[in-house]
Amino acid sequence: MPSVCFTLFSVLLIASLPNFQGYATSDLHIRSSSPFSVALETLQKQLGYTFKSIHLLRRAMTHASFSEENNKALSILGANVIETAVSFQSLSKDIDISSKDLNLIIAEISKVESSCTGDASRLGLQKVVRVSPKTNSSAPSVVCGAFRAIFGAIAIDAANCDAAGKVFWDVHGAKLGVALPF
Repeated sequence: MPSVCFTLFSVLLIASLPNFQGYATSDLHIRSSSPFSVALETLQKQLGYTFKSIHLLRRAMTHASFSEENNKALSILGANVIETAVSFQSLSKDIDISSKDLNLIIAEISKVESSCTGDASRLGLQKVVRVSPKTNSSAPSVVCGAFRAIFGAIAIDAANCDAAGKVFWDVHGAKLGVALPF
C-alpha cells in the first residue's frame, strides 16, 4: 500500500509540473512589461535611440539611493559627453571664441537648476528614475544626474561619444544655451 501511495503521489506531482512551468513563463512576460520597462521603452522613443544593451539605460535610470548598481559613473561620463558636444559645436561655429565664453556656454548648459533639469523634466525623468522611498525623484540633482547618465549610457552602448552627443542635441535642441521650453 505505501508504494501505491508513493507512485500515485509521484504521478500527480509530475502531471502538475507543466502547470508550474506555465506560471513561470507567464511571470517572465509580466516582468518584461512592468511599468519601469514600459517607461524605458517610451524614453527610448523620446530619445530617438534604441539601446542594444537595455541594462545600460536601466542603470542610467537608477539613483544611488536605490541600488549600489547606479548611475553615478554614467552621469560623470554623460556630463563629459555633453561638455564635449557643446565645446565642439561652439568651436565649429566660432573658432576664435574665448575660453571664458566657451566655459560660460558649457556652464549654462550644465547648470543643474536650469538647462539640465529642464531637459530632464521634458523627458519626464522624474517619473522614470528609480530612487529610494526617502529620496525625492523630482529633486534637480536626481533628474539632472539621470539626464547626464543617459548620454554616458548611450556612449557606451554605441561605443561612440559622437552618437551620444548627437542624441543630446536632438533632445536639448540645436541652439546653445538653455533648454527648449516645456
